[in-house]
Amino acid sequence: MALEDDKPTASRLSDPERDLDLKGSIVAGVDDPDEGRSEEERAAIDRKLLWKLDLRLVPWLSLLYLVSFLDRTNIGNAKLVGLQDDLGMSNAQFNATLTIFFVSYSIFEPATNILLKRLRPSIFIPLIMMSWGICMTLMGIVHNYAGLMAVRWFLGLSEAGLFPGVGYFLSCWYKRSEFGVRMAIFFSAAALAGSFGGLLAAAIAKMHGVGGLAGWSWIFILEGLLTFLIGVASFWCVYDFPDQARFLSSDDRKRVLRRLALDQQSSAEHEEFKMDYFWASVKDWKTYTGAVIYMGADGALYAFSLFVPTIISELGNRFSCCYSSIRAQLLSVPPYAAAAILTVTVGYIADRTRQRGLCNIAVSFLGMAGFSMLLGCESAGGRYAGVFLGAMGIYPTIANTISWTSNNTEGVYKRGVSIGIIIGWGNLNGIVSSNIYREEDKPRYYPGHGVVLAYLVLFLFGGSVVQYLLLRRENGKRCRGERDAWVEGMDQSQVDLLGDQRPDFIYTL
Repeated sequence: MALEDDKPTASRLSDPERDLDLKGSIVAGVDDPDEGRSEEERAAIDRKLLWKLDLRLVPWLSLLYLVSFLDRTNIGNAKLVGLQDDLGMSNAQFNATLTIFFVSYSIFEPATNILLKRLRPSIFIPLIMMSWGICMTLMGIVHNYAGLMAVRWFLGLSEAGLFPGVGYFLSCWYKRSEFGVRMAIFFSAAALAGSFGGLLAAAIAKMHGVGGLAGWSWIFILEGLLTFLIGVASFWCVYDFPDQARFLSSDDRKRVLRRLALDQQSSAEHEEFKMDYFWASVKDWKTYTGAVIYMGADGALYAFSLFVPTIISELGNRFSCCYSSIRAQLLSVPPYAAAAILTVTVGYIADRTRQRGLCNIAVSFLGMAGFSMLLGCESAGGRYAGVFLGAMGIYPTIANTISWTSNNTEGVYKRGVSIGIIIGWGNLNGIVSSNIYREEDKPRYYPGHGVVLAYLVLFLFGGSVVQYLLLRRENGKRCRGERDAWVEGMDQSQVDLLGDQRPDFIYTL
């Protein structure tokens, strides 16, 4: 059997009318509140429902991630206004404070999606936000290296559940063809945090001396208090999974579950945790190719976001003789804004074309070109253009890689575990990212730029090519019926439990 129009989709059976027979065991368990309505009426109701979901879910979750990314990277802005000197830290010690965040962050990430499912999002997410808000505030009153190290460890622990949790949570609400652009909008908050963080840090730093505290102390204290307050508000603004969402009517909950069932997602069913789901993720080769791809994107992301104020401050000496740390904060805004726009654009294109792998590959060329310019250009203007391309080549691939993984991993808990492992491994590479931009390498930072370029070439680009080719090959086998033997002798309910190992499940390329 050949792929329809040679365009692989998340499911070989993508049209709802043709899906009902093969998905009968899932759909049969979900009432249809619109039985008897015409197709035009159903479409209108579906558009209204989707708009309601978008307004209730995406904006607030995006705000949470903006705050999260702001809090984990503002230490780079604080360094520019005296943090390192005031605490008497060496360059190695400052890098260690960056590194320790990623150790706790990565260790605890794989387990957080199970906790999210057990405790419910409306409880789990507000609690971790309040925790890291407290950690951020305490960072503003530390007096030495040891105190900063301790608080950064607990900050990583507290933040570990947000990004994989929200990625998993959103995948349980939207169809595969809708998820990518929502994930892109959510993640674009990280790029906006880079822009907003620079502006906010430049303004707060002017409070130097207020209350006897340094400007960098006020950056941590005010942003920490803001995070805590948003965490409290999240008890009312973060919702639970579709079958429990209190902002939907009973009929709308049924509509959400039914549209997931028609998309062959077990998110439409209640699923109890079993260790089999964990081992299914561990044994799946896609978990490891996804981890390699995400490693390339995330390692580059953290190197960029932590050190771009420092990189730009070095460029600034060649832009203007009256250059200041505040101007460095402000010059970091445009590259992040461009990255945010491209992130959402790529999410939209990938949803429409269902070619997430090709989108990753194409965007990675921007990042490789950008860091090549940072390595090779002599002019400050050329290297600043490299910063633009670097941001545009990194940020879109984060959301796109998570969407790619989610599209191709079926089963509520298996998907949660896979996303946790992939994101946890990617963030573990923040340990490398925290130590590659050394003081002794300025102003050109050849080792740092070289390592990021290697990550982009070997892991982001190379991993995306490998996964794309392997998925394409597997799709061909399934469409030719070479995997049909996997379900011989099984009834429909047993086939449904196979998730993405079902022979009729066609991977998103």
